[in-house]
Amino acid sequence: MEVPPLRSILLLLVCLTTALVRAQDLTQKIVPDRTNSAKQQEKPYVILISADGFRHDFARKYQAKNLLRLSGQGVAATAMLPSFPSLTFPNHYTIVTGLYPAHHGLVNNTFFDVKRNERYAMGNKRAVADSSWYGGTPLWVLAEQQQMLSASFYWVASESAIQGKHPSYYYIYNEKIPIDTRIQTVKEWLQLTEEKRPHLITFYFPEVDHAAHTHGPDSPETGEAVQFIDESIGKLVATVDSLHLPVNFVFVSDHGMTEVDTKNTLSLPAAIDTSQFIIPSGDVMLHLYARDKRAVKPTYEALKKEARDYEVYLTEATPAHWHYNKKADRYNRIGDILLVPRLPKVFNINGRKITPGKHGFDPTIPDMHATFYAWGPAFKEGITIETFENIHVYPLVAEILGLRYKKKSIDGKLKVLQPILK
Repeated sequence: MEVPPLRSILLLLVCLTTALVRAQDLTQKIVPDRTNSAKQQEKPYVILISADGFRHDFARKYQAKNLLRLSGQGVAATAMLPSFPSLTFPNHYTIVTGLYPAHHGLVNNTFFDVKRNERYAMGNKRAVADSSWYGGTPLWVLAEQQQMLSASFYWVASESAIQGKHPSYYYIYNEKIPIDTRIQTVKEWLQLTEEKRPHLITFYFPEVDHAAHTHGPDSPETGEAVQFIDESIGKLVATVDSLHLPVNFVFVSDHGMTEVDTKNTLSLPAAIDTSQFIIPSGDVMLHLYARDKRAVKPTYEALKKEARDYEVYLTEATPAHWHYNKKADRYNRIGDILLVPRLPKVFNINGRKITPGKHGFDPTIPDMHATFYAWGPAFKEGITIETFENIHVYPLVAEILGLRYKKKSIDGKLKVLQPILK
């Protein structure tokens, strides 16, 4: 057996140590020498909150009294449509860029970039922090470019210097910081001097997604997670209200959740020659990236003949409402062939345990629908609006903060949500 050279061993140890330190990093990152301009100091504030996996009906289903009360005082949408695929990373980044996933580049939680010959995976800390993976201009970058400070207690891509800019205050993602500490940090941010005070804050909750994946959307554990978030929102709002600042709250989720068949799962179809395709892991959708494009057509035709309990698409011919096809794919990151299971079926190509709660399916399926509530001085009071696409949150937040952007640079339209503003 060949022994690796000492230099390779040392390099591996350094990489492992760096990854471990980064994973356990609980410290706040502060970008020095930034201040709000005099003009931006006069602007209101927005706290953009995401509760991962908080399906559109969870607040009522599990009687989230604070959220029901606060949204009743402001604006509640019947639901909010996630973008396709209804997964965490694509949709969190859509909300803060106003772009469909095929336009901003995060086309899945895990995907392959043909040009780079690399995989992106949400569990890969190095990739997550690499700004070259991210298109569009996130709201915090837009704010910082216009000399308005921002802060993030987690959001997809917030720990990456996109266009050379981090939020002025941010954390490397971890789940070890207690909620009361996080709420206290938000209070401290808003108590900074006007020159140093962030006007845009992002805040993220993973609990409902974790519980609903592991136990299913109808489980007592999911109900407990909803209650935890509701209590935390009550504490956060009370804490912020005590400061008497013009703070607006926008509460969203990235997607919904549904129950799937964990026993009768789908294997990798026999028609696929794995030597001909790169296939990143997935259960609610499989991307097939052809090593040789000549393999695409015969494989597609064979899959169409054998397909049971799943749909087969060429990238050129996916449903129009997905905005997820070869023409839309600005970064060439969508597979040549897509396999999408029909509910309640999911793929299991790695032999791993399948959890009962899943998302990632067509956004028009009701169980995939997300949540949108908003309240604060910028919003009208006591109104309910119809379901809308999540691409429209970006121009709404930009309008409240008075941030300029090129209308053609995003997919969202201000006219969709402008009527909810005073």
